Amino acid sequence: QSAERLLTLLKQSEALRAFRPGIALRPGKVTTGADGLPEVFACAPNQRLAQGDPAFRSPITHALTKATQITRHETMATTYASPIAGLPPQAALHTQRAIFTTAYALIPRGVMRDIVTSYLPHWTDTRAWIIARPLSGFAETFSQYIVEVFPGGGSTNPEPDATAEGVLFVVAGQASVTIDGKAHTLRTGGYAFLPPGTKWKLTNRGKQPLRFHWVRKAYEVVDGIDIPPAFVANEQDEPIIWMPGTKNTWGTTRFVDPTDVRHDMHVNIVTLEPGAVIPFEETHVMEHGLYVLEGKAVYRLNTDWVEVEAGDFMWLRAFCPQACYAGPERFRYLLYKDVNRHPKLKL
Repeated sequence: QSAERLLTLLKQSEALRAFRPGIALRPGKVTTGADGLPEVFACAPNQRLAQGDPAFRSPITHALTKATQITRHETMATTYASPIAGLPPQAALHTQRAIFTTAYALIPRGVMRDIVTSYLPHWTDTRAWIIARPLSGFAETFSQYIVEVFPGGGSTNPEPDATAEGVLFVVAGQASVTIDGKAHTLRTGGYAFLPPGTKWKLTNRGKQPLRFHWVRKAYEVVDGIDIPPAFVANEQDEPIIWMPGTKNTWGTTRFVDPTDVRHDMHVNIVTLEPGAVIPFEETHVMEHGLYVLEGKAVYRLNTDWVEVEAGDFMWLRAFCPQACYAGPERFRYLLYKDVNRHPKLKL
């Protein structure tokens, strides 16, 4: 069977408009259809996919052979931006895009250079772009780093604060992470949640530099509510949950259940397909860090419409209005927000 026939079948399928991120082959067990060909399944819109649970999938068409089966990773053609580092030449023009206001900050990719990196205690062959930290009167709940670990580097004592929780998200290379004595490999798109007090360490055993986001927050303990356990995942294994009424053009990849109040922060991935919009000015109590992984857009930040592209970071204080028009290609960003806790009544 040929790849051309596969494309013909897909084009003929009325469900082709759903053939975008959210597609997944049934993991491990590919069911064959009446014609003996393996079936491809899609996540039902706005429903969370439980791995291996057919209740959340419906057949849309057939793949043909193992060589032409389309996995979710392949259909996404995912890319991940990270700092360009180095230094611009002396003749380069200024980016003209870096902004810091009382409501938001924009740190464009062009200013994330070598001379603004930091070196961290107990980390070897490692440097970090610290792109957010708590600031009084601004965003006060989290810090966010882009960490670069060279081959052989890492840390056996990475977290200095026993009250801090963390999320790691890999954008380049491969991380060898040990969490409470159990070894894990985080490849590109890999995600790890680290509750406070976790014993963990990280090494780059590969031949290329490793880059990952490290989001840190002081965990807010609540009487009678357990601290959530550590876990690892990869975004390629998680469905996009599409917003109602958007025709699968605006959605979120979630790594935890939003109703799980054990978690007091979410680090998700938001996807807007070409031309999609956030059609109102979101104005709410959550602080945000938005790192653009892919694509470009015009983003509303407070009273300004700002052009953003892959590698830019947007840092929003609570109640900063935001909206978005996605550009000509898929627009994706890594999103931090604080959730599921009462606001503090004392500054």
